[in-house]
Amino acid sequence: MSLSDMPDWLPAWCVDQLGNEPVSVLFELRSISMVFGLRLADGRDVVVKAREDDGRATSCVATQARLAERGIPCARPLTPVVGVGALAVHAEESRPGGELLGGDTPEVAVRYATVFAQLMAELADVTVAPPLPNPRWVRWDHEDSGLWPTIEFLDERDQSAVPAYVVDTADRARKRMLTADLPCVLGHADFEAQNLRWHDGAVWAVHDWDSLAWQPEAALVGAACGAFASTSPPTLAPIESSSAFLAAYQDLRGRRFTVDEQEIAWAASLWPAAHNARWEALHDAPLVSGDAVRAQAAERLRRANA
Repeated sequence: MSLSDMPDWLPAWCVDQLGNEPVSVLFELRSISMVFGLRLADGRDVVVKAREDDGRATSCVATQARLAERGIPCARPLTPVVGVGALAVHAEESRPGGELLGGDTPEVAVRYATVFAQLMAELADVTVAPPLPNPRWVRWDHEDSGLWPTIEFLDERDQSAVPAYVVDTADRARKRMLTADLPCVLGHADFEAQNLRWHDGAVWAVHDWDSLAWQPEAALVGAACGAFASTSPPTLAPIESSSAFLAAYQDLRGRRFTVDEQEIAWAASLWPAAHNARWEALHDAPLVSGDAVRAQAAERLRRANA
């Protein structure tokens, strides 16, 4: 991407918010949000993120700023959230480098669980308006009609393409989670390998703070224990690795989950994978998550008492 290909609003936004115009584009990513790595005229490298303004961004960026101030390895926001038309935009420091930690063994699971427990401990002291609605891949708590949250570009596709076992798994997991009467807390809801980087055995950067959620702790930990090994395309970790993640998290936090919380965690471990399996089927993509759900759903649902 060249400077001439940038959105029209971006150069002026950089001057207004960062005091300098961009002189080169380091990278561009477009998914749910638009992410631009830019070098400014004063030599600084920054990252500008823009996403549809659904009311979540202010709380997410405020939380990220507080964690960065405390030394948590994440990029420090450089601006507040600024509205640009229908977009919510902010800039943050560039935090390049580090390596992806691959693998889905129980030993790798414990390393990821250690980071997640540290993040949850820090987030417990952060007070912001709940970042709702929750990210769509963990939005099992929606109030829309039907099983899935309303996502127009998915809903308009032929739903008969979604395998019946995916629908059944999502339905049973969601019904189990909706029976829970547990307090909601802040948590990182896209805790996947692709969103973390490591250096010399320690975590170097945790990315994607746009994906904070407001849900019961057990559900957040459950989603993370299923998703931690995901890169692209995402999948579902082996059951024994999810179990190791859950055990290590509780040890590190110094509190054992109740039976109800254990079951909610196992139910929550399935929802992102079911969402991803639905995505695969609706886009005629290889069934990576779909195959994992088919292989593991029965045992995870049994553990969830679902």
